[in-house]
Amino acid sequence: MSHPLSDRINSLPVSETLAMAAKARELRAEGKDIIGLSLGEPDFNTPDFIKDAAIEAIHQNYNSYSPVDGYVELKEAICTKFKRDNDLTYKPSQIVVSTGAKQSIANVAQVLLNPGDEVILPAPYWVSYSAIATLCEATSIEIPSTIETNFKITPEQLEAAITPKTKMVFFNSPNNPSGTIYTEAEYRAFAEVLEKYPRIFILSDEIYEHINYDVKPFSFAAIESMYERTITVNGLAKAFAMTGWRIGYLGAPEWIAKACTKMQGQITSGTNCIAQRAAITAVLAPIEKIQFMVKEFKTRRNIIVDLLNEIPGFKVNIPDGAFYVFPDVSAFFGKTIDGFSINNAGDFSMFLLEKANVATVSGEAFGAANCIRISYAASESQIREALKRIKAAVS
Repeated sequence: MSHPLSDRINSLPVSETLAMAAKARELRAEGKDIIGLSLGEPDFNTPDFIKDAAIEAIHQNYNSYSPVDGYVELKEAICTKFKRDNDLTYKPSQIVVSTGAKQSIANVAQVLLNPGDEVILPAPYWVSYSAIATLCEATSIEIPSTIETNFKITPEQLEAAITPKTKMVFFNSPNNPSGTIYTEAEYRAFAEVLEKYPRIFILSDEIYEHINYDVKPFSFAAIESMYERTITVNGLAKAFAMTGWRIGYLGAPEWIAKACTKMQGQITSGTNCIAQRAAITAVLAPIEKIQFMVKEFKTRRNIIVDLLNEIPGFKVNIPDGAFYVFPDVSAFFGKTIDGFSINNAGDFSMFLLEKANVATVSGEAFGAANCIRISYAASESQIREALKRIKAAVS
């Protein structure tokens, strides 16, 4: 039986990362020992100093509707953070706090994109970017990259993708799913291209900013010629292990921030009041207070890269940040292993789930059809066991 759903929702794909997580939960419910390496969620608990701030907010009776764009104290704290960490100068009127960075991105897309506009997505890209563009009736234009280029595009590729319909470019560094970080010099080279096209806006997704190992990220809005055209998105989910708290935020030209506040006021209104009060403590905290998590992620990165390099057929690079590896698995395409035909990355990801009991995500959802995403936001013992199972399954 078909249901009279809107064309809008029928055109929207299901999130591949959430779909794989749901499939893994189903198999666990059936009694299977599934190791989940599909979700982008730290396996640490929220630091106690942040939880204590939330408890204090409860005792102070923060229980009423919050301002649509966030408490002014939180917006001031975010301005301080932007200056401290990114050398970006924003006023509170340029800040909008949302229910997660995903909503921040969706707000920006909704207020800037019209039907028929084009959004340039350097691939690989986070799965929701293209879906958000689709909701706005815009068209996603992918720029491909490969593991050989460390999943980076060039200024020449960027310029070749620009058309009279281009309205936005989405950058994400450190990148989900590849862990790639663009350097300041690389971003400035992109800016030289974009200076020729003043009608194009840039969304810089910096949610993994603090999870970096060897290369310090650079904020696109720190380029003077790009400041008035760039929307900087960040949040607390990844670096502070606060995925369920749902706090994201953006810094933008004031007219864009006001438009996002208007949009949010008709969708969700203000973000959870307790989470916002705790967020003040989080964003003002010295970065050293979360370095223990980054140090552990780096150790796990080194372990998983070494273990993957021991498995024939996996082509691996060393990610500079985030908590994912994004191996090229195209060597397995066209093969049949243990009666399972593998023709693409989706098949291979499903093969690993069914034959190795390890949940990963196909790179097709990220605009990289030869790869799979493996999260190392898991314990060292889980990582070692998962890679042991994968090696046995493909051997």
